[in-house]
Amino acid sequence: MNARFFLKTIRLGLLGAVLGACSPGHSGQTGNGNATADDGYRPWTTIDEPLAELERVRGLINPPVFPDRDFLVTDYGAVGDGTTLNTEAFKAAIEACHESGGGRVVVPLGTFVTGAIYLKSNVNLHLVDSTTILFSRDTTQYPLVFTRWEGMELVNYSAFIYAYEEENIAITGNGTLNGNADNDHWWWWNGAERYGGRKHIGYQKAARDSLHVLNDLQTDPETRVFGDGYYLRPNFIQPYKSKNILISDVKVINSPMWNINPVLCENVTVERVKVISHGPNNDGCNPESSKNVLISHCYFDTGDDCIAIKSGRDGDGRRIGVPSENIIIEHCMMKEGHGGVVLGSEVSGGVRNVFAINNTMDSPVLDRVLRLKTSSSRGGILENVFMKDTKVGTYKEAAVRFNMFYEKPGDFMPTIRNVWVENMVVERGGRYGVLANTYAESPVRDFRMVNVTMHGVETPIKANNVQNMILTNVVIEEKALINSEEFK
Repeated sequence: MNARFFLKTIRLGLLGAVLGACSPGHSGQTGNGNATADDGYRPWTTIDEPLAELERVRGLINPPVFPDRDFLVTDYGAVGDGTTLNTEAFKAAIEACHESGGGRVVVPLGTFVTGAIYLKSNVNLHLVDSTTILFSRDTTQYPLVFTRWEGMELVNYSAFIYAYEEENIAITGNGTLNGNADNDHWWWWNGAERYGGRKHIGYQKAARDSLHVLNDLQTDPETRVFGDGYYLRPNFIQPYKSKNILISDVKVINSPMWNINPVLCENVTVERVKVISHGPNNDGCNPESSKNVLISHCYFDTGDDCIAIKSGRDGDGRRIGVPSENIIIEHCMMKEGHGGVVLGSEVSGGVRNVFAINNTMDSPVLDRVLRLKTSSSRGGILENVFMKDTKVGTYKEAAVRFNMFYEKPGDFMPTIRNVWVENMVVERGGRYGVLANTYAESPVRDFRMVNVTMHGVETPIKANNVQNMILTNVVIEEKALINSEEFK
């Protein structure tokens, strides 16, 4: 028989076997990535504060507008027969549009095979209803460019759609972007058997390990040249150091790796996009060291995190030192994935001001609803996270998950602080309601849950270091009682 566990406005400092000793004096950030008392940190104390911040951020995000000119890719030699390679035709149409001052490069009905597409300023790549851009499996169609791979800088294959230091760019229309990846193409480079990894055939591990070493040594990223023979899969859509970006209405499927990955970008709108891609590391949308980002009315069904906010891995993230900030995620549907809304793990530059509003999640293989994952090899501050009005059918592991031991330890203590979850309803929970595994010297600080109801959770709270947890009107219908009744 299930027990019912009810908490109302209880401040938790030490919860017996569940919450371990916290460090009440810890605050701020040091040069090693720790917080210090003089960094101006102030947690939210009333709901008016995050709501006001949300509206401030919303006012900073405005999609680009394009001249009323169309350039059909078929006028530049493209053929939508599903066979003809159209890389040069796309390049010519985009160049003509850009040189004329901008407009739409229109992809008419058909299936257009191409290699990498480079978007130039003032160009809107527009797919008409039901058309498909099918990306070639020929690696020679993806030139080497300066990029990021799992948060580390290098020279590697171009993303399928790439831009560098461009402004006013877009991908729009009710067509499909098909990455053409499966267990026989791209995915097996990951090496895992379930994705087609094969013994005695090269895959990414050696190159990935090498890139980690180069990152640790902080070598010149321009000299970290990979590409053919290294098996580091390209991302799907990656605008880099670009401004005023719109990705709207398209369906994105079968990516080799991360799907939508703006890096060091500003003013980004991703709306009404559907991402369905179940390969390895097939994250849905990963804003990285980017600010003023809106992800709205999207659908994510992925092989990794649905949305993962990032800011660079270890040495590169700290050297560049640009956080992701001012991120709004609203009215999205999230199905399969390692997490719904995730911060991490490549967050050495920090993440702040994340607002997840009116989202729906539901899958028995969706591991977590809200996840913050980092480690002491990362460092960085994760702060000011506000999740409100979240409907959850079911999830697998935890509704809220804090983890400071995601990968190898190091000398750069991470900070997690000021996380507020309000109005969450879970119809059928997973193993935990809240799961936290953090450092005693850097506990999660100022974590608040208000008006939260979860049904069918095995263990309501399992946490070892949380300072100032406030639970107001939190009801967890559990499968197993917390192994303690000591509250202080």
